[in-house]
Amino acid sequence: MARPAFSLPAFLRRLRPQAQAALQTPDGSGLPGGSSGGLFGRVRPGMPQPVSSSASNAASALAARLPGVVLQADHIAATLSAGQHGQRRSGSGETFWQYRQALPGEPANHIDWRQSARSTHAYVRETEAESAQTVFIWCDLSLSMAWRSSASLPEKQDSAILIALATAALLLRNGERVQLLTPSGPAVLPPGGSGLERLALGLAQLAASPASARHALPPSSVLPRYAHLLIVSDFLCAEEAFQTCLHHLAGRPVRSHLVQVTDPAERTLPYQGRVRFEGLEGEADIDLPNVQTLQQDYRRLIEARTAQLTALATRYGHDLVLHSTDQSPMHALLALHTLLSGHRGPSGKGGRQS
Repeated sequence: MARPAFSLPAFLRRLRPQAQAALQTPDGSGLPGGSSGGLFGRVRPGMPQPVSSSASNAASALAARLPGVVLQADHIAATLSAGQHGQRRSGSGETFWQYRQALPGEPANHIDWRQSARSTHAYVRETEAESAQTVFIWCDLSLSMAWRSSASLPEKQDSAILIALATAALLLRNGERVQLLTPSGPAVLPPGGSGLERLALGLAQLAASPASARHALPPSSVLPRYAHLLIVSDFLCAEEAFQTCLHHLAGRPVRSHLVQVTDPAERTLPYQGRVRFEGLEGEADIDLPNVQTLQQDYRRLIEARTAQLTALATRYGHDLVLHSTDQSPMHALLALHTLLSGHRGPSGKGGRQS
């Protein structure tokens, strides 16, 4: 799916005027308009070639890697502490809820004698009800995700799938229900295997669908009210589309936890000399001389973009976790575990850097 507003050309149009004089397409006509998926496609010449699967074999290559990803996700989940999600009412859980006065005929073993000794009444200690909740998972498998700047790094798509499956594994271990979300609604997963394996097969099926059907953002209309949603994406989409999506989710209301997956090169523009950038989703090539002169402005724009995404997520009651593919996913998963458990870290709302 073409996504026009957040791309390398869009960033470069916002640079200071003296920098823009150096930005020309190969025919000298200036920066092209049109759409873009990722920040970069292939980068050439004079730089190491970023590795990317072609459209024809990407799905089969992903399917071949999935068994290892599933094992890694399950191993990561096993190292995280278990947690339960309270319903904020009295019930059969272990978390303290409230004291109430004992009723006539109340069994003696229900009485909290220490609390009752402080009053003229007998009191019962109630605990909070705990039950499984359904968490929907949306994993961005659009073409901009099938990219890495170095052979030593995973593709953004692989990192996104690992985070999604590790989160799912942790939730399943804690007795929660997990469903894979597709553009048409919850996925009908293939039969057989564990719940985690079936989710992985569902992701493989989505990766094999036409590129035009693989969107960056989930539809809000197919989600039940008061659902929980995990979105893992690079969020290289129009700011208006991002804001509209979060607004519609909040309106249902759906509580969303967002994980932005980026390649380190997308944050720093670490190239030197004349570089041609080739788009991943049909956008025109850009030929940039002396690309190193743009790095300072580029990094400021990236920081501003991240701040804007964080502000939008906070405005609509969602959370944003940041993950770079050159870092361990454990920090992002710990942040997600805290958020999904209904707790807040000391930093409060907003983006968390992993």
